[in-house]
Amino acid sequence: MRRLSALLLFLLLPFAAAGQSVGADSATAQQLLARPTGQVSATGAVVPLWRGTDGQLLTLKADRSTGGEALGRNAQLAPRVVDATGVTTTGLQYGLGPQLQAHAEISELSWANSNLRVLDSEVGATFDAGRYSVGVSVGASKTPDNNAVLPRVLPGVDGLSDFDSSSQLKAHGRLALGSKSGIDVGASVGRVHLLPGNLLGINTLDQKALSFGVDHGPLSGVLIGRTMQPQAGIPGSLNADRRWNSIDLGVTWRLPWRGSLSVGAQNLWSSGTPANTPAGPEPDQSRTPYVQYHQDL
Repeated sequence: MRRLSALLLFLLLPFAAAGQSVGADSATAQQLLARPTGQVSATGAVVPLWRGTDGQLLTLKADRSTGGEALGRNAQLAPRVVDATGVTTTGLQYGLGPQLQAHAEISELSWANSNLRVLDSEVGATFDAGRYSVGVSVGASKTPDNNAVLPRVLPGVDGLSDFDSSSQLKAHGRLALGSKSGIDVGASVGRVHLLPGNLLGINTLDQKALSFGVDHGPLSGVLIGRTMQPQAGIPGSLNADRRWNSIDLGVTWRLPWRGSLSVGAQNLWSSGTPANTPAGPEPDQSRTPYVQYHQDL
């Protein structure tokens, strides 16, 4: 991930140079020079790279959080791995207009007790009208070292120890109820690909998710419902009629000293009968409570 971040910064040097080449006597240049070279917001560090004369702004964003905290911010839009030790995100955000923004992000999920990683990428756009906003995006997730399965001591990616990759189409919206409160809703549809020779004996799963979140000041909560089933239309599939459903709940409190405390449960409620395998039930629908603390430095 460090190599990816370094490469991304290297590729962005021309944009930074373009921003510095604006005439020093222009109002845009004065605003750019007056802007801090780095900012730390509630969602991480933000660095402005380039501002056009028409108000378009290119920024670099970086953030590191726990799995539970990332779940609260990204809900249904990311792999469900609340036990991840760290989630590192680097991305670009470009203002296409006063109310329209495009973004591209790369995230890495990692564990303290394992060398395995999950890489998540996303490209999308958001229309922000002030009191409300809506957005769409497409994303993909991948385990770079896909020759090894996730250890059974972990719930796995979406409860699947043989997870290989996935792709998603996502939509989200937010309604502000004031300067410090709001409601978030989201939905996603996607497809999960499993490693060859996996425990379920199938190659592909269809997945859908809905989320509902509320926040007030430093406190936020999210409820996510998911459903997963073998890909429809495959003749002779022994698992075609199977369906697995679950509900996750998470609450995050952002502390005054730039820390955060997240509590919740993965698979707070679940239905469907997992397949019995030599390594245990698959997918793993075990209820997994968690308490996580994160401190920004």
